[in-house]
Amino acid sequence: MKKVFVNGDFNILHPGHLRLLKFAKESGDYLVVGVNSDNGNNKSISQEIRLESINATSYVDEAFILETSAVDYIKKMKPDIVVKGKEHENKENLELETLHSYGGKLLFSSGEIGFSSIDLLRQEFLTLSNNLKHSSEYLQRHKLQLNSLKKYMDAFSRLKVLVIGDTIVDEYITCEPLGMSQEDPTIVVSPIVTNKFIGGAAIVAAHAKSLGASVKFISVVGDDENRDYVQKELESLKIESSLFCDNTRPTTLKQRFRASNKTLLRVNHLKQHSISKDIENEILRNIKNRINDVDLILFSDFSYGLLTDKIIQRITKIGLEKGVLMAADSQSSSQVGDIAKFNNMMLVTPTEREIRLSLNDFKSGLVVLSEELVKKTAAKYVFTTLGAEGMMIYNTSKDKLLTDNIKALSLGVKDVSGAGDSLLTCSAMALAVGADIWQSAYLGSIAAAIQVSRVGNIPMKQEEILQELE
Repeated sequence: MKKVFVNGDFNILHPGHLRLLKFAKESGDYLVVGVNSDNGNNKSISQEIRLESINATSYVDEAFILETSAVDYIKKMKPDIVVKGKEHENKENLELETLHSYGGKLLFSSGEIGFSSIDLLRQEFLTLSNNLKHSSEYLQRHKLQLNSLKKYMDAFSRLKVLVIGDTIVDEYITCEPLGMSQEDPTIVVSPIVTNKFIGGAAIVAAHAKSLGASVKFISVVGDDENRDYVQKELESLKIESSLFCDNTRPTTLKQRFRASNKTLLRVNHLKQHSISKDIENEILRNIKNRINDVDLILFSDFSYGLLTDKIIQRITKIGLEKGVLMAADSQSSSQVGDIAKFNNMMLVTPTEREIRLSLNDFKSGLVVLSEELVKKTAAKYVFTTLGAEGMMIYNTSKDKLLTDNIKALSLGVKDVSGAGDSLLTCSAMALAVGADIWQSAYLGSIAAAIQVSRVGNIPMKQEEILQELE
Protein backbone atom coordinates (compact mmCIF):
# COMPACT_ATOMS: atom_id res chain seq x y z
CA MET A 1 0.00 0.00 0.00
CA LYS A 2 1.47 3.33 -1.11
CA LYS A 3 1.28 5.92 1.71
CA VAL A 4 1.16 9.65 1.01
CA PHE A 5 1.92 12.36 3.60
CA VAL A 6 0.81 16.00 3.70
CA ASN A 7 1.24 18.49 6.52
CA GLY A 8 0.19 22.07 7.14
CA ASP A 9 -1.64 24.52 9.40
CA PHE A 10 -5.03 24.30 7.63
CA ASN A 11 -6.42 27.30 9.52
CA ILE A 12 -9.33 27.72 7.10
CA LEU A 13 -9.94 24.68 4.92
CA HIS A 14 -10.46 26.33 1.53
CA PRO A 15 -10.76 24.95 -2.03
CA GLY A 16 -7.00 25.25 -2.52
CA HIS A 17 -6.44 22.83 0.34
CA LEU A 18 -9.04 20.44 -1.04
CA ARG A 19 -7.37 20.47 -4.44
CA LEU A 20 -4.05 19.63 -2.83
CA LEU A 21 -5.59 16.81 -0.75
CA LYS A 22 -7.37 15.43 -3.80
CA PHE A 23 -4.11 15.35 -5.73
CA ALA A 24 -2.33 13.70 -2.77
CA LYS A 25 -5.00 11.03 -2.39
CA GLU A 26 -4.88 10.19 -6.11
CA SER A 27 -1.07 9.86 -5.89
CA GLY A 28 -1.25 6.80 -3.64
CA ASP A 29 -3.50 4.46 -1.69
CA TYR A 30 -3.55 5.90 1.84
CA LEU A 31 -3.41 9.59 2.70
CA VAL A 32 -2.03 10.71 6.07
CA VAL A 33 -2.30 14.37 7.06
CA GLY A 34 -0.30 15.98 9.84
CA VAL A 35 -1.94 19.10 11.26
CA ASN A 36 0.74 21.38 12.73
CA SER A 37 0.27 21.75 16.48
CA ASP A 38 -0.32 25.04 18.31
CA ASN A 39 3.10 24.76 19.99
CA GLY A 40 5.50 27.56 19.15
CA ASN A 41 3.18 29.25 16.68
CA ASN A 42 0.31 31.69 16.93
CA LYS A 43 -2.43 29.80 15.14
CA SER A 44 -5.70 31.69 14.74
CA ILE A 45 -7.73 28.49 15.18
CA SER A 46 -7.03 25.76 17.72
CA GLN A 47 -5.42 22.52 16.63
CA GLU A 48 -8.49 20.49 17.67
CA ILE A 49 -10.78 22.45 15.37
CA ARG A 50 -8.27 22.34 12.51
CA LEU A 51 -7.90 18.55 12.94
CA GLU A 52 -11.67 18.12 12.96
CA SER A 53 -11.93 19.96 9.63
CA ILE A 54 -9.31 17.71 8.06
CA ASN A 55 -10.99 14.57 9.39
CA ALA A 56 -14.27 15.68 7.83
CA THR A 57 -12.85 15.63 4.30
CA SER A 58 -13.40 12.55 2.20
CA TYR A 59 -9.87 12.26 0.82
CA VAL A 60 -8.12 11.78 4.17
CA ASP A 61 -7.61 8.27 5.55
CA GLU A 62 -5.79 9.32 8.73
CA ALA A 63 -5.07 12.66 10.41
CA PHE A 64 -3.25 13.63 13.59
CA ILE A 65 -1.68 16.58 15.42
CA LEU A 66 1.94 16.87 14.31
CA GLU A 67 3.96 17.69 17.45
CA THR A 68 7.37 17.33 15.78
CA SER A 69 8.77 18.66 12.52
CA ALA A 70 7.62 17.16 9.24
CA VAL A 71 11.18 15.96 8.59
CA ASP A 72 11.26 14.01 11.88
CA TYR A 73 7.95 12.35 11.05
CA ILE A 74 9.20 11.39 7.56
CA LYS A 75 12.39 9.90 9.02
CA LYS A 76 10.36 7.77 11.40
CA MET A 77 7.39 6.69 9.25
CA LYS A 78 8.99 6.71 5.77
CA PRO A 79 5.94 7.58 3.65
CA ASP A 80 6.26 6.65 -0.03
CA ILE A 81 5.28 10.12 -1.21
CA VAL A 82 5.21 13.58 0.33
CA VAL A 83 3.05 16.22 -1.32
CA LYS A 84 3.54 19.97 -0.96
CA GLY A 85 1.98 22.99 -2.60
CA LYS A 86 3.36 24.26 -5.92
CA GLU A 87 4.62 27.40 -4.20
CA HIS A 88 7.31 25.31 -2.43
CA GLU A 89 8.80 23.87 -5.62
CA ASN A 90 11.52 26.51 -6.06
CA LYS A 91 12.31 26.82 -2.37
CA GLU A 92 14.54 24.78 -0.08
CA ASN A 93 12.78 21.52 0.83
CA LEU A 94 14.38 19.92 3.87
CA GLU A 95 12.48 16.68 3.31
CA LEU A 96 14.36 15.81 0.11
CA GLU A 97 17.49 14.41 1.74
CA THR A 98 15.50 12.05 3.98
CA LEU A 99 13.23 10.98 1.12
CA HIS A 100 16.21 10.21 -1.11
CA SER A 101 17.75 8.06 1.64
CA TYR A 102 15.01 5.44 1.37
CA GLY A 103 13.62 6.04 -2.12
CA GLY A 104 10.66 8.27 -1.25
CA LYS A 105 9.34 10.95 -3.61
CA LEU A 106 8.41 14.61 -3.23
CA LEU A 107 5.58 15.91 -5.42
CA PHE A 108 4.29 19.44 -5.87
CA SER A 109 0.79 20.37 -6.92
CA SER A 110 -1.75 23.16 -6.61
CA GLY A 111 -4.55 20.84 -7.79
CA GLU A 112 -6.59 21.04 -10.97
CA ILE A 113 -8.34 24.26 -11.94
CA GLY A 114 -11.50 22.40 -12.91
CA PHE A 115 -12.00 21.17 -9.36
CA SER A 116 -15.32 20.06 -7.89
CA SER A 117 -15.33 19.22 -4.18
CA ILE A 118 -15.94 15.52 -3.66
CA ASP A 119 -17.77 16.33 -0.44
CA LEU A 120 -20.19 18.62 -2.23
CA LEU A 121 -20.74 16.02 -4.95
CA ARG A 122 -21.54 13.36 -2.40
CA GLN A 123 -24.36 15.48 -1.06
CA GLU A 124 -26.16 14.78 -4.36
CA PHE A 125 -26.67 11.22 -3.11
CA LEU A 126 -27.76 12.17 0.39
CA THR A 127 -30.10 15.13 0.12
CA LEU A 128 -33.72 15.24 -0.96
CA SER A 129 -35.09 18.01 -3.15
CA ASN A 130 -38.06 18.36 -0.73
CA ASN A 131 -40.45 19.26 -3.51
CA LEU A 132 -43.32 16.85 -2.97
CA LYS A 133 -46.76 18.30 -3.67
CA HIS A 134 -49.83 16.33 -2.62
CA SER A 135 -52.76 15.86 -5.01
CA SER A 136 -55.68 17.50 -3.19
CA GLU A 137 -58.05 16.58 -6.04
CA TYR A 138 -57.25 12.88 -5.76
CA LEU A 139 -57.50 12.94 -1.96
CA GLN A 140 -60.88 14.67 -2.14
CA ARG A 141 -62.24 12.28 -4.79
CA HIS A 142 -61.55 9.30 -2.60
CA LYS A 143 -62.21 11.04 0.73
CA LEU A 144 -58.69 10.27 1.90
CA GLN A 145 -57.07 11.87 4.93
CA LEU A 146 -53.28 11.69 4.99
CA ASN A 147 -53.27 10.88 8.70
CA SER A 148 -55.57 7.91 8.09
CA LEU A 149 -52.92 6.30 5.86
CA LYS A 150 -50.46 6.03 8.74
CA LYS A 151 -52.16 2.92 10.12
CA TYR A 152 -51.18 0.98 7.01
CA MET A 153 -47.56 2.06 7.40
CA ASP A 154 -47.65 0.88 11.00
CA ALA A 155 -49.03 -2.49 9.88
CA PHE A 156 -46.07 -3.13 7.56
CA SER A 157 -44.14 -4.57 10.50
CA ARG A 158 -46.52 -7.56 10.53
CA LEU A 159 -45.77 -8.49 6.93
CA LYS A 160 -43.59 -11.36 5.73
CA VAL A 161 -42.48 -10.67 2.17
CA LEU A 162 -40.75 -12.89 -0.38
CA VAL A 163 -38.94 -11.06 -3.20
CA ILE A 164 -37.61 -12.90 -6.23
CA GLY A 165 -35.94 -11.39 -9.28
CA ASP A 166 -32.81 -10.11 -10.98
CA THR A 167 -30.11 -8.51 -8.85
CA ILE A 168 -28.39 -5.42 -10.22
CA VAL A 169 -25.53 -3.32 -8.89
CA ASP A 170 -25.94 0.35 -9.81
CA GLU A 171 -22.68 2.29 -9.97
CA TYR A 172 -22.74 6.06 -10.27
CA ILE A 173 -19.49 7.61 -11.49
CA THR A 174 -19.54 11.36 -10.94
CA CYS A 175 -17.24 13.16 -13.35
CA GLU A 176 -15.72 16.57 -13.86
CA PRO A 177 -16.52 17.76 -17.42
CA LEU A 178 -13.28 18.84 -19.10
CA GLY A 179 -14.62 19.84 -22.50
CA MET A 180 -14.54 18.60 -26.07
CA SER A 181 -11.66 16.63 -27.55
CA GLN A 182 -9.75 18.56 -30.21
CA GLU A 183 -9.01 15.39 -32.20
CA ASP A 184 -12.63 14.32 -32.65
CA PRO A 185 -16.03 15.51 -31.36
CA THR A 186 -15.89 13.55 -28.11
CA ILE A 187 -16.96 14.76 -24.67
CA VAL A 188 -14.07 14.44 -22.22
CA VAL A 189 -14.65 13.92 -18.49
CA SER A 190 -12.53 13.00 -15.51
CA PRO A 191 -14.01 10.62 -12.90
CA ILE A 192 -14.05 12.05 -9.39
CA VAL A 193 -16.09 9.81 -7.13
CA THR A 194 -17.90 6.47 -7.41
CA ASN A 195 -20.99 5.40 -5.47
CA LYS A 196 -22.49 1.91 -5.54
CA PHE A 197 -26.04 0.82 -4.74
CA ILE A 198 -27.91 -2.46 -4.80
CA GLY A 199 -30.56 -2.35 -7.51
CA GLY A 200 -33.10 -4.43 -9.39
CA ALA A 201 -34.91 -6.96 -7.22
CA ALA A 202 -32.35 -6.38 -4.45
CA ILE A 203 -33.54 -2.81 -3.91
CA VAL A 204 -37.15 -4.05 -3.86
CA ALA A 205 -36.15 -6.37 -1.00
CA ALA A 206 -34.31 -3.48 0.67
CA HIS A 207 -37.35 -1.19 0.35
CA ALA A 208 -39.62 -3.83 1.88
CA LYS A 209 -37.22 -4.35 4.78
CA SER A 210 -36.70 -0.63 5.45
CA LEU A 211 -40.47 -0.11 5.35
CA GLY A 212 -40.78 -2.55 8.22
CA ALA A 213 -41.44 -6.03 6.81
CA SER A 214 -39.58 -9.29 7.38
CA VAL A 215 -38.02 -10.13 4.02
CA LYS A 216 -36.77 -13.22 2.22
CA PHE A 217 -34.89 -12.60 -1.00
CA ILE A 218 -34.03 -15.03 -3.81
CA SER A 219 -31.81 -14.12 -6.74
CA VAL A 220 -28.89 -15.11 -8.98
CA VAL A 221 -25.44 -13.49 -8.99
CA GLY A 222 -22.08 -14.07 -10.63
CA ASP A 223 -18.87 -15.26 -9.01
CA ASP A 224 -17.28 -11.82 -8.63
CA GLU A 225 -16.66 -8.89 -6.30
CA ASN A 226 -20.09 -7.41 -7.00
CA ARG A 227 -21.66 -10.55 -5.54
CA ASP A 228 -19.65 -9.89 -2.37
CA TYR A 229 -20.88 -6.29 -2.36
CA VAL A 230 -24.51 -7.39 -2.69
CA GLN A 231 -24.16 -9.97 0.08
CA LYS A 232 -22.62 -7.42 2.42
CA GLU A 233 -25.37 -4.87 1.76
CA LEU A 234 -28.15 -7.42 2.28
CA GLU A 235 -26.55 -8.66 5.49
CA SER A 236 -26.29 -5.09 6.80
CA LEU A 237 -30.05 -4.74 6.23
CA LYS A 238 -30.69 -8.11 7.93
CA ILE A 239 -32.43 -9.50 4.85
CA GLU A 240 -32.63 -13.30 4.71
CA SER A 241 -31.24 -13.97 1.25
CA SER A 242 -30.50 -16.94 -1.00
CA LEU A 243 -28.12 -15.84 -3.75
CA PHE A 244 -27.49 -18.60 -6.25
CA CYS A 245 -24.11 -18.32 -7.96
CA ASP A 246 -24.10 -18.74 -11.74
CA ASN A 247 -20.58 -18.96 -13.15
CA THR A 248 -21.83 -18.33 -16.69
CA ARG A 249 -22.76 -14.70 -16.00
CA PRO A 250 -21.42 -11.70 -14.07
CA THR A 251 -23.44 -10.01 -11.37
CA THR A 252 -25.34 -7.47 -13.47
CA LEU A 253 -23.62 -4.07 -13.23
CA LYS A 254 -25.03 -0.83 -14.57
CA GLN A 255 -22.66 2.12 -14.62
CA ARG A 256 -23.93 5.66 -14.97
CA PHE A 257 -21.44 8.39 -15.81
CA ARG A 258 -22.75 11.71 -14.49
CA ALA A 259 -21.65 15.33 -14.66
CA SER A 260 -23.42 18.46 -13.44
CA ASN A 261 -26.31 16.36 -12.05
CA LYS A 262 -26.99 14.79 -15.47
CA THR A 263 -26.37 11.25 -16.70
CA LEU A 264 -24.10 11.34 -19.76
CA LEU A 265 -23.82 7.63 -20.48
CA ARG A 266 -24.92 4.27 -19.09
CA VAL A 267 -22.84 1.12 -19.57
CA ASN A 268 -24.41 -2.28 -18.77
CA HIS A 269 -22.28 -5.32 -17.92
CA LEU A 270 -24.58 -8.35 -18.10
CA LYS A 271 -25.71 -11.55 -19.76
CA GLN A 272 -29.38 -12.25 -20.42
CA HIS A 273 -29.56 -16.00 -21.03
CA SER A 274 -31.89 -18.15 -18.91
CA ILE A 275 -30.52 -19.83 -15.83
CA SER A 276 -29.68 -23.53 -16.04
CA LYS A 277 -32.17 -26.25 -15.14
CA ASP A 278 -30.07 -27.11 -12.08
CA ILE A 279 -30.26 -23.59 -10.67
CA GLU A 280 -33.93 -23.39 -11.63
CA ASN A 281 -34.68 -26.54 -9.62
CA GLU A 282 -32.60 -25.32 -6.67
CA ILE A 283 -34.60 -22.09 -6.57
CA LEU A 284 -37.92 -23.94 -6.67
CA ARG A 285 -36.85 -26.23 -3.83
CA ASN A 286 -35.78 -23.19 -1.84
CA ILE A 287 -39.13 -21.48 -2.37
CA LYS A 288 -41.13 -24.55 -1.33
CA ASN A 289 -39.27 -24.50 1.98
CA ARG A 290 -39.87 -20.80 2.56
CA ILE A 291 -43.34 -19.99 1.29
CA ASN A 292 -45.43 -21.37 4.17
CA ASP A 293 -45.24 -18.20 6.26
CA VAL A 294 -45.25 -15.61 3.46
CA ASP A 295 -47.95 -12.89 3.15
CA LEU A 296 -46.75 -11.26 -0.06
CA ILE A 297 -44.68 -12.33 -3.08
CA LEU A 298 -43.03 -9.65 -5.19
CA PHE A 299 -41.71 -10.56 -8.65
CA SER A 300 -39.12 -8.03 -9.81
CA ASP A 301 -38.27 -8.97 -13.39
CA PHE A 302 -35.60 -7.33 -15.55
CA SER A 303 -35.57 -10.13 -18.13
CA TYR A 304 -32.00 -11.15 -17.34
CA GLY A 305 -32.74 -14.87 -17.15
CA LEU A 306 -33.84 -15.63 -13.57
CA LEU A 307 -37.62 -15.53 -13.88
CA THR A 308 -38.15 -18.34 -16.37
CA ASP A 309 -41.66 -19.43 -17.34
CA LYS A 310 -41.30 -22.51 -15.16
CA ILE A 311 -40.31 -20.52 -12.07
CA ILE A 312 -43.09 -17.98 -12.56
CA GLN A 313 -45.75 -20.63 -13.13
CA ARG A 314 -44.67 -22.83 -10.20
CA ILE A 315 -44.45 -19.94 -7.73
CA THR A 316 -47.75 -18.49 -8.92
CA LYS A 317 -49.45 -21.86 -8.49
CA ILE A 318 -48.13 -22.24 -4.96
CA GLY A 319 -49.12 -18.67 -4.15
CA LEU A 320 -52.66 -19.21 -5.36
CA GLU A 321 -52.98 -22.47 -3.44
CA LYS A 322 -51.87 -20.82 -0.21
CA GLY A 323 -53.81 -17.60 -0.76
CA VAL A 324 -50.70 -15.40 -0.87
CA LEU A 325 -51.07 -11.94 -2.41
CA MET A 326 -48.75 -11.51 -5.42
CA ALA A 327 -47.53 -8.47 -7.36
CA ALA A 328 -45.16 -8.09 -10.31
CA ASP A 329 -43.16 -5.65 -12.36
CA SER A 330 -41.37 -6.57 -15.61
CA GLN A 331 -39.12 -3.81 -16.84
CA SER A 332 -38.36 -2.93 -20.46
CA SER A 333 -35.97 0.00 -20.49
CA SER A 334 -32.86 -1.14 -22.36
CA GLN A 335 -34.24 -4.69 -22.57
CA VAL A 336 -37.57 -6.19 -23.62
CA GLY A 337 -39.69 -7.69 -20.86
CA ASP A 338 -43.23 -9.04 -20.84
CA ILE A 339 -45.59 -8.13 -18.00
CA ALA A 340 -48.21 -10.47 -19.51
CA LYS A 341 -46.25 -13.55 -18.41
CA PHE A 342 -47.39 -12.86 -14.84
CA ASN A 343 -50.90 -14.21 -14.32
CA ASN A 344 -53.33 -13.85 -11.41
CA MET A 345 -51.42 -10.99 -9.80
CA MET A 346 -53.15 -8.68 -7.33
CA LEU A 347 -51.10 -5.82 -8.78
CA VAL A 348 -48.90 -5.15 -11.80
CA THR A 349 -47.04 -1.86 -12.35
CA PRO A 350 -45.94 -1.53 -16.01
CA THR A 351 -44.88 1.65 -17.75
CA GLU A 352 -46.89 2.67 -20.81
CA ARG A 353 -44.12 1.33 -23.07
CA GLU A 354 -44.06 -2.00 -21.21
CA ILE A 355 -47.80 -2.56 -21.48
CA ARG A 356 -47.75 -1.65 -25.19
CA LEU A 357 -44.84 -4.01 -25.86
CA SER A 358 -46.56 -6.81 -23.97
CA LEU A 359 -49.78 -6.46 -26.01
CA ASN A 360 -48.07 -5.40 -29.25
CA ASP A 361 -50.51 -2.48 -29.32
CA PHE A 362 -49.11 0.97 -30.05
CA LYS A 363 -52.39 2.68 -30.98
CA SER A 364 -55.03 2.03 -28.32
CA GLY A 365 -55.68 4.31 -25.37
CA LEU A 366 -54.51 3.56 -21.84
CA VAL A 367 -57.87 2.29 -20.59
CA VAL A 368 -58.18 -0.15 -23.48
CA LEU A 369 -54.62 -1.34 -22.87
CA SER A 370 -55.40 -1.98 -19.20
CA GLU A 371 -58.60 -3.85 -20.11
CA GLU A 372 -56.72 -6.06 -22.54
CA LEU A 373 -53.94 -6.77 -20.06
CA VAL A 374 -56.50 -7.77 -17.42
CA LYS A 375 -58.24 -10.10 -19.90
CA LYS A 376 -54.92 -11.68 -20.78
CA THR A 377 -53.48 -12.04 -17.28
CA ALA A 378 -56.38 -11.83 -14.80
CA ALA A 379 -54.57 -9.05 -12.89
CA LYS A 380 -56.82 -7.35 -10.33
CA TYR A 381 -55.21 -3.90 -10.41
CA VAL A 382 -53.02 -2.23 -13.04
CA PHE A 383 -50.95 0.84 -12.19
CA THR A 384 -49.57 2.21 -15.47
CA THR A 385 -46.72 4.63 -14.75
CA LEU A 386 -46.43 7.61 -17.09
CA GLY A 387 -43.27 9.41 -15.94
CA ALA A 388 -43.87 13.14 -15.49
CA GLU A 389 -47.59 12.59 -16.13
CA GLY A 390 -47.93 10.44 -13.03
CA MET A 391 -49.85 7.17 -12.96
CA MET A 392 -53.11 5.75 -14.27
CA ILE A 393 -54.98 3.33 -12.01
CA TYR A 394 -57.18 0.57 -13.43
CA ASN A 395 -59.56 -1.16 -11.05
CA THR A 396 -61.46 -4.35 -11.89
CA SER A 397 -63.89 -4.02 -8.97
CA LYS A 398 -67.23 -3.15 -10.56
CA ASP A 399 -68.65 -1.38 -7.51
CA LYS A 400 -66.02 1.38 -7.63
CA LEU A 401 -64.45 3.74 -10.12
CA LEU A 402 -62.93 1.91 -13.03
CA THR A 403 -60.00 4.26 -13.55
CA ASP A 404 -58.34 7.26 -11.98
CA ASN A 405 -54.98 8.98 -12.13
CA ILE A 406 -52.49 10.52 -9.72
CA LYS A 407 -50.34 13.32 -11.00
CA ALA A 408 -46.60 13.03 -10.33
CA LEU A 409 -46.15 14.26 -6.76
CA SER A 410 -42.47 15.19 -7.00
CA LEU A 411 -41.61 18.63 -8.32
CA GLY A 412 -37.84 18.18 -7.94
CA VAL A 413 -36.70 15.14 -9.92
CA LYS A 414 -33.02 14.25 -9.56
CA ASP A 415 -32.94 10.63 -10.75
CA VAL A 416 -35.87 8.64 -12.17
CA SER A 417 -34.13 5.29 -11.64
CA GLY A 418 -35.85 3.21 -9.00
CA ALA A 419 -39.22 4.99 -9.05
CA GLY A 420 -41.04 1.87 -10.26
CA ASP A 421 -39.35 -0.34 -7.66
CA SER A 422 -40.47 1.87 -4.77
CA LEU A 423 -43.99 2.15 -6.21
CA LEU A 424 -44.35 -1.63 -6.57
CA THR A 425 -43.04 -2.32 -3.08
CA CYS A 426 -45.01 0.25 -1.13
CA SER A 427 -48.31 -0.18 -3.03
CA ALA A 428 -48.22 -3.98 -2.82
CA MET A 429 -47.39 -3.90 0.89
CA ALA A 430 -50.27 -1.49 1.49
CA LEU A 431 -52.67 -3.85 -0.31
CA ALA A 432 -51.35 -6.75 1.76
CA VAL A 433 -52.22 -5.01 5.05
CA GLY A 434 -55.73 -4.06 3.98
CA ALA A 435 -55.50 -0.74 2.15
CA ASP A 436 -57.82 -0.33 -0.82
CA ILE A 437 -56.64 0.37 -4.34
CA TRP A 438 -56.83 4.18 -3.97
CA GLN A 439 -55.00 4.25 -0.65
CA SER A 440 -52.27 1.88 -1.82
CA ALA A 441 -51.81 3.81 -5.08
CA TYR A 442 -51.33 7.06 -3.19
CA LEU A 443 -48.84 5.58 -0.72
CA GLY A 444 -46.91 4.12 -3.65
CA SER A 445 -46.92 7.50 -5.40
CA ILE A 446 -45.46 9.15 -2.30
CA ALA A 447 -42.71 6.50 -2.18
CA ALA A 448 -41.90 7.06 -5.87
CA ALA A 449 -41.80 10.83 -5.40
CA ILE A 450 -39.35 10.51 -2.53
CA GLN A 451 -37.19 8.10 -4.52
CA VAL A 452 -36.82 10.37 -7.58
CA SER A 453 -35.96 13.35 -5.40
CA ARG A 454 -32.48 11.92 -4.69
CA VAL A 455 -29.74 10.25 -6.70
CA GLY A 456 -29.17 6.51 -6.46
CA ASN A 457 -31.12 3.54 -5.12
CA ILE A 458 -31.39 4.21 -1.40
CA PRO A 459 -33.77 1.98 0.61
CA MET A 460 -37.06 3.73 1.31
CA LYS A 461 -37.52 4.30 5.04
CA GLN A 462 -40.90 4.21 6.72
CA GLU A 463 -40.14 7.50 8.50
CA GLU A 464 -39.73 9.27 5.16
CA ILE A 465 -43.27 8.41 4.09
CA LEU A 466 -44.71 9.09 7.55
CA GLN A 467 -43.14 12.54 7.43
CA GLU A 468 -45.00 13.26 4.17
CA LEU A 469 -48.26 12.13 5.80
CA GLU A 470 -47.94 14.66 8.62
